[in-house]
Amino acid sequence: MEGFTLSPALIVSMVVVLYLLTSIQILAEYERGVIFRLGKLLPQPKGPGVVLVFRPIDRIVRISLRTVVHDVPPQDIITRDNVSVKVNAVVYYRVLDPRRAVVEVENYAYATSQLAQTTLRSVLGQAELDDLLAQRDQLNQQLQHILDSQTDPWGIKVSAVEVKHVDLPQDMQRAMARQAEAERERRAKVIAAEGEFQASERLKDAANVMSENPITLQLRFLQTMLEISSERSSTLILPLPLELFRPFMGGSTNSS
Repeated sequence: MEGFTLSPALIVSMVVVLYLLTSIQILAEYERGVIFRLGKLLPQPKGPGVVLVFRPIDRIVRISLRTVVHDVPPQDIITRDNVSVKVNAVVYYRVLDPRRAVVEVENYAYATSQLAQTTLRSVLGQAELDDLLAQRDQLNQQLQHILDSQTDPWGIKVSAVEVKHVDLPQDMQRAMARQAEAERERRAKVIAAEGEFQASERLKDAANVMSENPITLQLRFLQTMLEISSERSSTLILPLPLELFRPFMGGSTNSS
């Protein structure tokens, strides 16, 4: 091997092969490559599969098309009825147009995160506390619509926004607990009053039936006696029928 030297053609061939090997980029099924050639954006993104990137002429930016689950950190919000709460949410979004996601905004993930925080404070700050707790689905749809319309120029689709947790102050939690307890007591009293009213209506109907047929009163009296005797009570109360006193009552009425 003495005196062996590499020819210039072989060296050039090796450099070309190494350059081609380093120029090969493999993109996954969920990835697209946005390529800038001499600073100009190519018409169509590349991928998936094998993509040739001729550096330093070309520059590639990898964009994932999968749905991103972004957790919005807790935000201090003052509701319309002046209640201070902390609310966090989760945003689901994905890139629909990789070219616009790279060209129209510097960092689409950071921009979407900041936009979600400001929109969360703005929308929930216009709602009352009761609406924030009871009408969460409507607020989620409103947040999703606003975020989707604002991120559409970036080529991003916001598919859903979900308010996860509403952290209330301790005094507000106690006040809501007292309110819920008072509401339960009110319902219990209303139900009891309704039961008393229905019972009085039934007793009135029974009294009307007994007044039309006096024998029913005697049957009721015998049934009551049977129930009392079955309880093994040492005391027995015998009410006197009103008919025994009618002659005396009638005489006093005539004399008067």
